[in-house]
Amino acid sequence: MKLLFVIVRDTDDENVVHELIQNGYRVTRVASTGGFLRRGNITLMVGVEDDKIDSVIELLRKVCQPADAVQHRATIFVVDMPYFQQV
Repeated sequence: MKLLFVIVRDTDDENVVHELIQNGYRVTRVASTGGFLRRGNITLMVGVEDDKIDSVIELLRKVCQPADAVQHRATIFVVDMPYFQQV
């Protein structure tokens, strides 16, 4: 299993979260700010099975608005998650 940290612009977060949930993914949203221009960002944590990573990335490509010259649609970090438990 993998944990994806997905950083998107705050203008895209509602659409991204909605699409992830509609496609059966569980999402945790964390407000964040960063980067050179200090623009508003949202960091999403998405736990997915290894074979679903490409599906999530493709969904992000479709949902996130085209970026301007200095900003990406999304920044994605993929981390191994050897243990997961809900209490």
